[in-house]
Amino acid sequence: MKHNQILKIYGTDYKEMTIRLLTEAGLSELIGDKEKRICIKPNLLAPTPAEYGATTHPEIVAGIIEYLRTEGFDRILIAEGSWVGDRTSEAYEYCGYRELCETYGVPFIDTQKENRHSVDCAGMRLEITDVCDRFDFLINVPVLKGHCQTKMTCALKNLKGLLPNCEKSRFHRMGLHKPIAHLQTGIRQDFIVVDHICGDLDFEEGGNPVVRNCIMAALDPVLTDSYACRLLGLTPDDVPYVKMSESLGIGSTDLSSADIRVLGDKPEDAELPRTRQLLDVSYAVDDIDSCSACYANLTGALWRLQDEGLLDRLGVPIGIGQGMQGKTGALGVGRCTSGFDFNIPGCPPDEELIYEKLKEYILR
Repeated sequence: MKHNQILKIYGTDYKEMTIRLLTEAGLSELIGDKEKRICIKPNLLAPTPAEYGATTHPEIVAGIIEYLRTEGFDRILIAEGSWVGDRTSEAYEYCGYRELCETYGVPFIDTQKENRHSVDCAGMRLEITDVCDRFDFLINVPVLKGHCQTKMTCALKNLKGLLPNCEKSRFHRMGLHKPIAHLQTGIRQDFIVVDHICGDLDFEEGGNPVVRNCIMAALDPVLTDSYACRLLGLTPDDVPYVKMSESLGIGSTDLSSADIRVLGDKPEDAELPRTRQLLDVSYAVDDIDSCSACYANLTGALWRLQDEGLLDRLGVPIGIGQGMQGKTGALGVGRCTSGFDFNIPGCPPDEELIYEKLKEYILR
C-alpha cells in the first residue's frame, strides 16, 4: 500500500471485510518483523453501542486480530481510554470488548488506569500514558463522525484516547487543535482502519447514525482526515488541526493526488449528501475551554429544546468550560460554573439533567 492511497470496502460482514481490506493493503509486509508489539487503538469514548454511531465496531477489531494471527503476529494488545466523565471499564464491557478480548486472548489496557510521562512533541511538552512505550506498531481504528467542537473526528483526534484524563482536560484549555496536531509527533500511528459503518455525522456521542456500511484503510492520517472532511461536507480549513498536522510534516491534505480505490462493488448511494445537517445551537453558549463530554451533553439538551421551540426563549447565554472557574454569571452548566446564579451541577452533568434544568429555567 502506498502513502497516498485510501482503500474502501462496502458490505455487512464487517469482520470478513476487514480481513480482505488488510490483505489487499499488504499489512503484514508493512509491519515486517513478526516479533513487533502491535497495539490496536479503537474508539470507546463512552459505553455506547457501535450501532449508535459513536464507538468502533468490535467486528472490525476481531478481523484485525484474526488477520494478524493468520500472518504470524502474536504480540497484540488493545489500548483505549474513554473521555473524561465516563469510565473505560464500562465501555469495555458494554461495547463488547470484554467478550472480544476473552475470545481471542488479547490483553486490554485501560489508559485511564495507566501511569504517564512527558514527551516533547515538536516543541510542546505533552503527557502520554506509559502503554505508548509498550508497542512498536500502532493500528488506529477511529470512527468517522462529527464532533460538537471540532466539527469532525477521525484518525488524528482518536489518539487522545492514549492520554491520561488530566491531559485530555488540558487539551481543551489549550484550544484542542494545536495540541492534537503536536500529539501526532509524539505518538506515531502506523496504519489506519476507519470505521465508516454508521458514524453519527453531527455528534461524537452518537444518536443519529448514518449507515454507510463502509470500512477504509490508509497510511496517512492527515490524508485520511482530509477525506473524512470531504465526506462530511467540510474542508481541512474547517478543522484547524488537520492543516496544523500537515505543517508539522505528519501527512498531506492533497486529495487531488490521492489514490482512493473501492474493493468490490460500491453502492449507488455510497456518497449521498448528509441526511441531517448540524443544528447550530452555539449562539446560546458562552464556552471557554469546555471538555467534550460536558459540551456534548449540553448540545444534546439544546437540540431537544430547539425542537420544542424553547431555545430562543432562553434569554441569556449558557456559561460552560474550565475557563469559567471562579467567575459569576446568570446561567452555567457543570462544576466549573458553580459560582453562577443558576448552576446545573456535575462533571459532567448528563444530558437529561441539563435538559430538565434548562427547561425549568426557561419556563419558570
